Amino acid sequence: MLRIKLKYIVLLMVFALAACRDKEQQSEHFLDYYASDTSQVQTAGVKMIPIKTPAGVYKVWTKRIGNNPKIKVLLLAGGPGFPHDYLEVFESFFPKEGIEFYYYDELGSGNSDKSVDSTRFSVDRAVAELEQVREALGLGKDNLYIFGHSWGGILAMEYALKYQQHVKGLIISNMSSSGKEFNRYIQEVLVKQLPKVTLDSINLLAARNDYANPRYTALVTEHFYGKFVCRLPLDQWPEPFTRALGKLNQPYYLSMQGPSEFGIIGSLKNWDISSRLNQIKVSALMIGAKYDEMDPKHMEWMSKQVANGRYLYCNNGSHLSMYDQQQVYMKGIIQFLRDGNVD
Repeated sequence: MLRIKLKYIVLLMVFALAACRDKEQQSEHFLDYYASDTSQVQTAGVKMIPIKTPAGVYKVWTKRIGNNPKIKVLLLAGGPGFPHDYLEVFESFFPKEGIEFYYYDELGSGNSDKSVDSTRFSVDRAVAELEQVREALGLGKDNLYIFGHSWGGILAMEYALKYQQHVKGLIISNMSSSGKEFNRYIQEVLVKQLPKVTLDSINLLAARNDYANPRYTALVTEHFYGKFVCRLPLDQWPEPFTRALGKLNQPYYLSMQGPSEFGIIGSLKNWDISSRLNQIKVSALMIGAKYDEMDPKHMEWMSKQVANGRYLYCNNGSHLSMYDQQQVYMKGIIQFLRDGNVD
């Protein structure tokens, strides 16, 4: 009996020591994650990066959160023309996982310099600017993951097709590989789910090119955005998202996307890299959602076209699954990043 008690006591001591070690390691982990160079003036991780363009040199805004030599995620927002703001949701998930990540406002958007150079409204120019940002941040193939949501997904895939030697992995969230595919799904599937009177009103205003009409905005917001962009009640849309909506770079968005998410009529309508997906060799996670404005089956197809793809399906989410199916979305991304960094 005494021997059994001694064994029990020893086991308790082992477990207690292990728990102490875990707490110590966790403390060290967070100390490392939030470590800063006290010899330098601290700016909360913000770095203004000068980039060269044909129209001159401008500065773009970036911000780093955390330190992790193995996992560094560069976040690319949607639009084109949305600022980083709505991606601040990652702050509720990445730090506790020790994931280092970066915000980036494209030139002309958010906190970056404002440029009146409309010739930069192109995929090629966006890729060239992104490469300058990557170089300035010192990110590379051993640790760089590029996350792109919506338009950010286009930018991430196009960047990988040209510079994948600098990338460890891609996360393409809620973006198809073709503007035509995007429009096909909206016209053949999604618009048929709208009430006929609503669709007739939207089409009438569109035919008149009356996109600035508050009626058009109200109809599209309630009946399209509320179903396929963010499925939370409109009065409960997350503040980072509504803040981003209010800071949209309208000329950029109008030139490439059009007046709304109700189909692409801008220059991206003919964009298509479907036949080039097989050239992407780095690990890639494609994220689709049941109620997304992008066809989730197409997103799954994309995951099978790249050399090393994986698919994450949000069965109750929409275009902003990071909000309306948050746990599934974030757990899937975190698992992908963990799997890419198994020692």
